[in-house]
Amino acid sequence: MRFERGFTLVEIMVVVTLIAILTAIALPAYNDYVLRGKLQEATSNLLTMRVKLEQYYQDTRTFSGGCATGTVAPLPTCLKYFSITCPTLSATGYTIQAQGTESSVSGFTFTIDESNNRQTTAVPAGWTNPGNCWVNRKSGTC
Repeated sequence: MRFERGFTLVEIMVVVTLIAILTAIALPAYNDYVLRGKLQEATSNLLTMRVKLEQYYQDTRTFSGGCATGTVAPLPTCLKYFSITCPTLSATGYTIQAQGTESSVSGFTFTIDESNNRQTTAVPAGWTNPGNCWVNRKSGTC
């Protein structure tokens, strides 16, 4: 008696179907995980700039003139996903802003000020914006 070896077409189709289902579940979760990692570039650099501006204030007693090359608070230049700017600098206050520059994070804008108020001022479509913190999930949690 001869034994046939190999897989039947039905067995192969079942395996392919299972792989497709697992991929459909896992891929969006993985993409969200990667995006949350990219958002950390903005938040960590905003916190770093806040510390640097506070150091600048201790040296000069004003925030004006900060965020400039040659000071203790220069703007970071080698970021991959975000650009950091200082749209508001006065003698007694500041606002630092991180805006998404890469396609996967475009639409995100985060800010921090001298009182450590952290805000999400813009999010892409499909995201919930709580406004009063730095969002890191589509549901609006911080």
